[in-house]
Amino acid sequence: MKKLLLAGAVALFGLSNAQMTKGDWVISGNTSAGFNSINTTVKVGDESADGPKVTTFSVSPSVGYFVINKLAVGIELGYTTATTKYEGIKATTSSFSVMPTATYYFTNDSKFVPFLGAGIGYASVKNSGETDFMGISASDETTTDGLAWKVKGGVTYMATQSLGVNLGVSYDQFSNKETYMNTDVKTNVKTFGVNVGFSYFIKAKAQKSDK
Repeated sequence: MKKLLLAGAVALFGLSNAQMTKGDWVISGNTSAGFNSINTTVKVGDESADGPKVTTFSVSPSVGYFVINKLAVGIELGYTTATTKYEGIKATTSSFSVMPTATYYFTNDSKFVPFLGAGIGYASVKNSGETDFMGISASDETTTDGLAWKVKGGVTYMATQSLGVNLGVSYDQFSNKETYMNTDVKTNVKTFGVNVGFSYFIKAKAQKSDK
């Protein structure tokens, strides 16, 4: 009986440890809604103005390969949209990004595995607006491309040896500089968010069964 209980404890303990070793893969998908605050600043020449602060929705699927134990590098796609309405004005900001990323997992003897990550890449931001004032309607749309980077951190709860639930925070920044009629126009979009998602870890080789 003691051997049976010991075997069960070992099996349960094993579930709490994700392998995350060299050659493994991880597929993740994080979303956030209602917790993000986006602050847009546009500077035209020496004049600057703050854009709207609104709640946002975002999704960021990614895939990573463990180049060494605990460290995965890969690609992350990101999509964020934010819409605000105020006194007949409707403004929508949406962005799409592609980033090479690196994530380090601090594996331990617990089911809770902290992680830190960062990425840098390309992003496209589209701003569209609609105005309805005294029965007169107007609309406008602009798209800018530029550099984007992010940092993230949090913890993954390993529900099984392969499936984890992610809870973390992230900070993203997009920057762009263009010149119109000899005037520099700089755009910065900064997003801080709380994210929830899942990660699935795939072993490089199937474990051999005991004979």
